Amino acid sequence: MTQSPGQGKALDNLLTESRTFPPSDEFAAQANAKPELYEEAKADREAFWAKQAERLHWDTKWDQVLDWSDAPFAKWFVGGKLNVAYNCVDRHVESGHGDQVAIHWEGEPGDSRAITYAELQREVSKAANALTSLGIGAEDRVAIYMPMVPEAIFAMLACARVGAMHSVVFGGFSAEALRTRIEDSSCRLVITTDGQYRRGNPAPLKPAVDEAVAGAPSVEKVIVVKRTDTEVAWTDKDVWWHELVDSQSDQHTPEAFDSEHPLFILYTSGTTGKPKGILHTSGGYLTQTSYTHHHVFDLKPDTDVYWCTADIGWVTGHSYIVYGPLSNRVTQVVYEGTPNTPHEGRHWEIIQKYGVSIYYTAPTLIRTFMKWGADIPAKYDLSSLRVLGSVGEPINPEAWIWYRENIGGGKAPIVDTWWQTETGAIMISPLPGVVATKPGSAQRPLPGIGAKVVNDEGVEVEHGGGGYLVLDEPWPSMLRGIWGDEERYKDTYWSRFADQGYYFAGDGAKYDSDGDLWLLGRVDDVMNVSGHRISTTEVESALVSHPTVAEAAVVGASDATTGQGIVAFVILRGGAGDDAGGAEAIKALRDHVAKEIGPIAKPRQIMVVPELPKTRSGKIMRRLLRDVAENRAVGDVTTLADSSVMDLISAGLQSGKSED
Repeated sequence: MTQSPGQGKALDNLLTESRTFPPSDEFAAQANAKPELYEEAKADREAFWAKQAERLHWDTKWDQVLDWSDAPFAKWFVGGKLNVAYNCVDRHVESGHGDQVAIHWEGEPGDSRAITYAELQREVSKAANALTSLGIGAEDRVAIYMPMVPEAIFAMLACARVGAMHSVVFGGFSAEALRTRIEDSSCRLVITTDGQYRRGNPAPLKPAVDEAVAGAPSVEKVIVVKRTDTEVAWTDKDVWWHELVDSQSDQHTPEAFDSEHPLFILYTSGTTGKPKGILHTSGGYLTQTSYTHHHVFDLKPDTDVYWCTADIGWVTGHSYIVYGPLSNRVTQVVYEGTPNTPHEGRHWEIIQKYGVSIYYTAPTLIRTFMKWGADIPAKYDLSSLRVLGSVGEPINPEAWIWYRENIGGGKAPIVDTWWQTETGAIMISPLPGVVATKPGSAQRPLPGIGAKVVNDEGVEVEHGGGGYLVLDEPWPSMLRGIWGDEERYKDTYWSRFADQGYYFAGDGAKYDSDGDLWLLGRVDDVMNVSGHRISTTEVESALVSHPTVAEAAVVGASDATTGQGIVAFVILRGGAGDDAGGAEAIKALRDHVAKEIGPIAKPRQIMVVPELPKTRSGKIMRRLLRDVAENRAVGDVTTLADSSVMDLISAGLQSGKSED
């Protein structure tokens, strides 16, 4: 008998995966993480986190590890004082590593810089003195709206050095998005560039700042880095970076701030339309980003070259380009441009050039590489790679396998990481050298982290069951609230399971039969088909497991019979063949999904498309695909990396239709 919606499980568990890849004996022997780390954290959680905090330099040691008396507002390492920038820069120079390269910067046009820790210390000190000269100090807010140039990192660290909060806004966002973020946090200063490179050509950036600042009276000054050397309009608020910063002293004494001193605000989209200013503080955040970066990526600071491909406009760039890696004395690559400029082998060329050994990127990019074809990375020497990482969304098993075989040489462990802007640092991930990795699964909470999957009543589901991912213990890098709106913080993250005291940020998950965790995407994207609550992630994974499919996006569309019908949009792999989008091929894909996860998940309709609608961070905009699937006018496309994609999809709506 068919169940009515809401009577079934919180989330059906349909897809199974039995392949596992244990670490080699050689890797396990040298791994930073050891199996006993889990037991150590379980035996005394606060003592475990205190030990991780001792990886940092504290000017004043804490009195109390955790104060959770005002839940859901946490305080970590209470009474402790430190300077975040000192921990990321100066202490490495003082320990004799000033000549070590901190950043191998690669510009999109091919220009490059090698910045040592000693040079980084001088540049950050000059930028800190420049901020002080403008009257910027503790708890002031500074907006940073820049491409991936070294000055963006100097600016973030300079803010941390003087105790100002930075609010980094992704350089692809509109003037209005920038204005609302400046206005919400009353930023006194904006740091930007004259322009940025986008796919080989200079594009303006400062005009958006001018427009935003015109509507934001709190802004007193705008510092402009010369990047593209394009002519820009000038106002009395504007000052060139090279004129203001380069004239400053390169000596600066950092001040120690309280562990709970605010470090940054980072805005994330809100369901109500108003962005949420996620607030992170200093001691707990730096402790967890440093600990997770060291253990999850198995970093060896004397020999590894690390590359996280994110933009600093997102939390991944904050935590795993700036704060976590630099606190661990990393040598890392920072790349300014897009992965296909000037050619589709650019990433592999960079890995070969610098001997990158740890590579951290997003599943959407991995699937793009799959679409371009395995013959491209095969042209380059990728033998330096020893650890691969995935971040941003669940990675489907076939993309995971492709990544391991074609990029990792069939041997590099893959760390599939789950975390959020709100969590600040990685929460769930296999530890390389300890855990036998499983394609598509983030597997288990890291030592010191409490997470589980629960049903609608907040009761943990059994192995093989699906539901809602919750965090059941406070963690050091957790958000300390939403800027200026405590009630929204409580309502958004803590009200769904208030009786249990669980944090819930909207992700579905399941346990497999081994008890390993699988992320199933946002619960907002769950489809209700004949009373079965089906994750878009599982159907997408089934589609991508077909040899002709590189990427897929699935949505639920209204259906008079089943409540919702599954509509899929697929991108084919390079070399899939001219008839891969024909009626027979579409039927084969539908049958493949039914075989992989059951007839209930067979798509009502499959469309072959050239691209999917994505934001500049790589997230698929399923809202727009639902508009197409339900024959509605397509909504706002301003956040898309390429708005013309929707015209192509809409034009081809009927071409891939296939129904029983």
